[in-house]
Amino acid sequence: MRLWVIAAIVSLTPVSAFAVSDCRVTGNPSVFGVDMTAYVAIKSGETCNFPIRIPGIMNNAGVASKPAHGILKQLNITTFRYTAKSGYRGNDTFAIYGEGKGPFGSGRSVITVNATVE
Repeated sequence: MRLWVIAAIVSLTPVSAFAVSDCRVTGNPSVFGVDMTAYVAIKSGETCNFPIRIPGIMNNAGVASKPAHGILKQLNITTFRYTAKSGYRGNDTFAIYGEGKGPFGSGRSVITVNATVE
């Protein structure tokens, strides 16, 4: 009986309650084969998704360098999830890459992300 009650409560919880929003990113969009720098603002202990939005087809992606003050996880070929360390305030940096071909170029693009943890 308890399992049914828990299942009923979970099934009635809105999907948005579990959703993680995209990071607030500034910076110029890139094309495949060109590196870029992005800037993110996030609160201490919070999580946001960082999708790579390069026009074209992504063939490969990954983490080029991990953050020193948070956790970075690849969710799928185009989306990463960053969680800032709880209690930390300051700057954090990580880098991700995407490889593919688009209408304006092809190759590997490294995106260096400078995070301001508030």
